[in-house]
Amino acid sequence: MKRSLVSLLAVFVLSATVLAGCDKGYDQNGVERSATEESVNIADKKVGVCIYQFSDTFMSLYREELGKALEDSGFSKDNITFFDSFNDPDLQITQVRRLIDEGADVLIVNPVSSASAEAITDIAVEAGVPLIYINREPTATDEARWEENEWDVTYIGCDARQSGMYQGEIISDLGMDVVDTNGDGIIQYMMIEGDPENVDTQIRTEYSVKMLSDAGIKLECVSDEIGNFHRDTANQIMSKAIAEGSHVEVVFCNNDAMALGVIDALKNSDKKVGKDIFVVGVDGLEEALQSVIDGKLTGTVFNDFSQQAISAAEAAEKFVSGEKNDHYIACRYIKVTAENAAKILEEIKE
Repeated sequence: MKRSLVSLLAVFVLSATVLAGCDKGYDQNGVERSATEESVNIADKKVGVCIYQFSDTFMSLYREELGKALEDSGFSKDNITFFDSFNDPDLQITQVRRLIDEGADVLIVNPVSSASAEAITDIAVEAGVPLIYINREPTATDEARWEENEWDVTYIGCDARQSGMYQGEIISDLGMDVVDTNGDGIIQYMMIEGDPENVDTQIRTEYSVKMLSDAGIKLECVSDEIGNFHRDTANQIMSKAIAEGSHVEVVFCNNDAMALGVIDALKNSDKKVGKDIFVVGVDGLEEALQSVIDGKLTGTVFNDFSQQAISAAEAAEKFVSGEKNDHYIACRYIKVTAENAAKILEEIKE
């Protein structure tokens, strides 16, 4: 009888211990959760987002997807704040400080310029707020600091070299017999750049041309202009070239908005895309994809904003849960021509 009572007592103690353990927090495999994991309520966490410029078509799409992705990850819509930085680095820094003062638990920043990102990093690190950069990559110097000091700072985006190389490949794949419209053995090209301080601008500009020159194709730069990623500016640049009678066989644009501006200008000329001139962009905007399908744009490079937005939301969730992220979370571009434009357009419309 005594032995039975002891056995029952042991069972009772064991059961109480297990129940207490459940109260403390064990997962379904019996592994104890950390105090951070146990106490975090994602819906209570505040997310501060700064976008370099709302009027940028690509970032407008990205912003919309990011809002959805954050809510899907459990963040409350009421705790997500978006700021338009109006392409002003000083304003963006002020906005970052304000978000921190208002209790942001994580920051997501699309920097106005790569150079200004270092100041934003310093502000966030000093405040102890995790920071996620999106779309515009900070400088290599800044990124090296994240690694060295193991700061909670990460960048989510694609390798700009790949986008430039894909632009070059689109032209190369057409063949000199098609692109060299005057038959002189040289491709005369125009480059329309985005923001000159933007790392992506610099790299896309370099690698689109480098890919062709490395393939042994002779090139002549007719004009290299700054379009600042604006459609209207690119339209003006191309219209001027047409009025001056410049012989241009290829127009490289650092984004789709400028590529669309170029084809807007070409509508008022006797030059036909795909026959007299070839135009390529980057981003994979719906209008650009449709233009590729219609033969009005030679090609583009799809920058998957939807997947990047999901990655940013996942990184934010990990940071506020006390977990670490890789300092660089990469995505891949997709080369777009008439062969696959319809498929990609269908996918992004779903």
